[in-house]
Amino acid sequence: MTTWEYATVPLLVHATKQILDTWGQDGWELVQVVPGPNAENVVAYLKRPREEG
Repeated sequence: MTTWEYATVPLLVHATKQILDTWGQDGWELVQVVPGPNAENVVAYLKRPREEG
């Protein structure tokens, strides 16, 4: 069974693609984007399979 780890990441509107590309290169998959604390920001929820150690 796959287990997951999660991260929440603030996204700046002017750098959204760059931020998500960086996290994607580390194996993170975008799950959802929700409004942040102000109109300039949103928050991304990401997941990736947990490495079995």
